[in-house]
Amino acid sequence: MYGIFMESLVIFKLYTGLRFLIVLFALSWIYLLFAEKDKKRRLLFVAAPPLILLAFLFPVSRKIFVAAGLDGQTYYRILWTVPMGLITAYGMCRAFEAHRRIGLVICALLVILCGSFVYKSGYIQKAENPYHIPDTVIRICDLIAPGEEEGHVMVVVPEELVYFVRQYNARIRMPYGREMIEGQWDYYNEVHEAMEETEIIDLEKLLEATRKEYCQYIVINPTRKVKGDAKELGLQLLADIEGYRIYRDPVAAAEVESWQQYYGEDQD
Repeated sequence: MYGIFMESLVIFKLYTGLRFLIVLFALSWIYLLFAEKDKKRRLLFVAAPPLILLAFLFPVSRKIFVAAGLDGQTYYRILWTVPMGLITAYGMCRAFEAHRRIGLVICALLVILCGSFVYKSGYIQKAENPYHIPDTVIRICDLIAPGEEEGHVMVVVPEELVYFVRQYNARIRMPYGREMIEGQWDYYNEVHEAMEETEIIDLEKLLEATRKEYCQYIVINPTRKVKGDAKELGLQLLADIEGYRIYRDPVAAAEVESWQQYYGEDQD
């Protein structure tokens, strides 16, 4: 039980970012504990958060969570029900309201001192376009995107492009997605194995797998080494975009076109 408690405590610390934001939340909660008189708001902002946190840290809660068939890796999502940001903002606004000058100064200083400049984060990059995805992905998708009267196309892309392709064009489908990239899911996919799980991509083996999934297009990462001659295997090089080689597989394309014409555009 103690081990489960410590594990949950570590999850909570990681969830708070191990920084000062939890301090702002705590100070706001303490202020509302004494200043907030409205019963409904006290229930939401004052009473509920500590009860949820106690339940989260209580080892039996996690045992029940897992016993219910839920993934233990997602146990942290219980913390989403604690409106930390809302409580912090509301508590500070109440401080502004009650103490116009000193409240504003103190809260502003706390935000500045406890926060960090968000644009220094390694996860923040300047947007290249209104879609907020790399220009390279847009150029690749525009090249292989189906026409207005066509159904959809299937393409296999390197892992770093998977998230962006599905955001940009829903008519461009892939044999695997996030479930193959994230480490917590132990799934198997023949195309992913041939594309990502070998040091050198064996084009013949990759083609064998992609044709089972009717992939009309294959995109190869610029840094990956390839075994086999694409032209001899029947692949057509459509373009080289920022080092990404985009191939069309006429065999898979002909197969898809034939059953789309027979069954209709919307059939998979």
